[in-house]
Amino acid sequence: MKTRAVRLYGKKDLRLEEFELPQIKDNEILAKVICDSLCMSSYKAASQGSDHKRIPNDCDVKPVIIGHEFAGTLIEVGSKWKDKFKVGDKFSIQPALNYADSPVGVMGAPGYSYQHIGGDATYVVIPNEVMELDCLLPFTGEGFYPASLSEPLSCVIGAIHANYHTTPGSYVHQMEIVDGGKMALLAGVGPMGLAAINYVLHREDRKPGLLVVTDIDQTRLDRAATLYTVDFAASRGIDLQYINTSKFTNVIEELRAISGGTGYNDIFVFAPVAPVVEQADALLAFDGCLNFFAGPSDPNFKATLNFYNVHYEYTHIVGTSGGNTDDMKEAIKLMSAGLDPAGLVTHVGGLNAVIDATLHLPEIPGGKKLIYNHVEMPLTPIVDFAAKGQTNPTYAELAKICDRHKGLWSTEAETYLLEHSENL
Repeated sequence: MKTRAVRLYGKKDLRLEEFELPQIKDNEILAKVICDSLCMSSYKAASQGSDHKRIPNDCDVKPVIIGHEFAGTLIEVGSKWKDKFKVGDKFSIQPALNYADSPVGVMGAPGYSYQHIGGDATYVVIPNEVMELDCLLPFTGEGFYPASLSEPLSCVIGAIHANYHTTPGSYVHQMEIVDGGKMALLAGVGPMGLAAINYVLHREDRKPGLLVVTDIDQTRLDRAATLYTVDFAASRGIDLQYINTSKFTNVIEELRAISGGTGYNDIFVFAPVAPVVEQADALLAFDGCLNFFAGPSDPNFKATLNFYNVHYEYTHIVGTSGGNTDDMKEAIKLMSAGLDPAGLVTHVGGLNAVIDATLHLPEIPGGKKLIYNHVEMPLTPIVDFAAKGQTNPTYAELAKICDRHKGLWSTEAETYLLEHSENL
């Protein structure tokens, strides 16, 4: 089976190549990848090459396939797994294997560490350890892009589950955000911030009473407020406020006032910017938990921390990177039940667009960049479909479909693209 894939050979050395996959073993599965959503983690991996903890040192001679937020269908199942999986099953993959006996090491992950599996490929061989760790996850919902985006959603689910609180005099950590408490998402209207807002508003078992979302980009704040409205949040018992902190003279003072003067029980930082981290630290309530979600590219990234408050106010920090398999299963369950992550997607493209988009991801505005691996298409903002439609009827129809869905991507748009991509 031939595959086309984007492979990493070293720092900023990505190549789109066609090559032969090996015949699957009895404990492996052959899969067709339909789509992959690009992640800043792939940009970091491509920028750092073998210096990245998940990239093998010999990637220059054994290149790895990038992309870890992918979905598709199974097309050949090895005998070991025939009782659990069948040809035609739709799937997503939890890439964070954390498998000590993995042939690519404990930090090994699809999309970083393997020669024959990654999201930016047309066909892949799923290795035995993925199934052994229950990381090949069936998806029964509509379409494919929700399954692809279940991975980033699982990351924010994991972050929210990882927060914890304490009781003075007790050494037991109470995991989770404070139910009915005060939560802030700082720099919170990028792709992962939007995923967090979506999850918080749709969660049934636990939610904050106050949710403050900040940024300095009014356009992004306005888009978030359109997607996840204050009125809908109120119907869920949540006081949602979108705040442009660039308009404040004293950010700490004014955000603390919004909390009623107490500060926030749970704060999530979605940008690796030292002043934002320090702002979060200053806004913590008694026993407040700061979750540093945004992974920095700089290994020497630092920010100051108020240790007086750590000692006397019980403030504390956690950092999360990815979710676990249970988080991924929760995400897929929510997707299958109708939670639509389309608000994250602002650009759509084909496999031919991956290299340039990945290497310039921080410079491309908007949210998630969704790639369809069997499509040849430049990375295109959804808002540009109508303009392109003036000379191409396929783009024109995609624009009409997106307009019917409030300007968002949808399974209807996905189906149309897959059936008419040859006309692009």
